[in-house]
Amino acid sequence: MDGLAMSDGTRRLKETTREQAMRRLGSVPVGRVGFTSRALPALRPVTHLIDRGHVIIRSHEGSAIVNAASAERGVVVAYEADDIDVVSRSGWSVLVVGLARLIEDPQEAERYRRELQPLVPSGTGSVIRIYPELISGFELVENGQGASSAAR
Repeated sequence: MDGLAMSDGTRRLKETTREQAMRRLGSVPVGRVGFTSRALPALRPVTHLIDRGHVIIRSHEGSAIVNAASAERGVVVAYEADDIDVVSRSGWSVLVVGLARLIEDPQEAERYRRELQPLVPSGTGSVIRIYPELISGFELVENGQGASSAAR
């Protein structure tokens, strides 16, 4: 074995830095937005991109998240995305919590619409900006594994 230690196959969660978490989040196109709808928790899959430290998501007109984010004060949301390989039991997960607001500037919203393909085609759709307050990221690593690897 060339002096390499054998792994027992067990895994642990290793915390990543804020920068690593945002880089990983930007490496996948889809996540889940969590918010309150009719006083109950709601989760919806949406497409996203990262721009200047903000998470930009797109959803169809009239959706619950669009209605919540269009309120004068916006809405607090949780946004999560991951890339987990269930066979190797490796990968990562990122959670962002922050205020979400509808982007009302027509030119800015149109620019994001061109970059974000919606999961459900439905006309123009709405674009929402999430202002991250709390960012946490974890990667699944073998017990004993050292430094975090770069974004996958």
